[in-house]
Amino acid sequence: MRLDPTTTTPYAALLLRVTLGVAFLAHGLLLKVMTFGLAGTMGFFGSIGYPPVFGAIVAIAEIAAGLALIAGVWVRLVSLLTLPIMIGATLQHLPAGWVFSAQGGGWEFPAMWTVLMLVQAGLGAGAFALDPARLLGRGSAPAHA
Repeated sequence: MRLDPTTTTPYAALLLRVTLGVAFLAHGLLLKVMTFGLAGTMGFFGSIGYPPVFGAIVAIAEIAAGLALIAGVWVRLVSLLTLPIMIGATLQHLPAGWVFSAQGGGWEFPAMWTVLMLVQAGLGAGAFALDPARLLGRGSAPAHA
């Protein structure tokens, strides 16, 4: 069996897209909203020197990004728009050092997530994506390797 990038790349992009989408949804909805609550998340952001409203903005952005990635809507744009959040998370965890399970968390997980968002932006939506242009009758070019 020969693995042809033209055939496999759209499915690889799909797998990456849905995995990242589920991770964003879990991080935004389950952690920030359902575990800490918006008030707790805002309080945390305030405690580290950011305007507390940034906590709500980040939580809502992570939920929206997760849903968009899972559905495959505006994947390149959404992937790029998550970069400030991921870079901010990486910088926030930088002083804690390596290994995310360490006190204060490490920087490697958000750094990897940042790179994966760049990869997703480069690959595009892949297979089984909802294409707003196609849904609006404007057509769209299929994803190619």
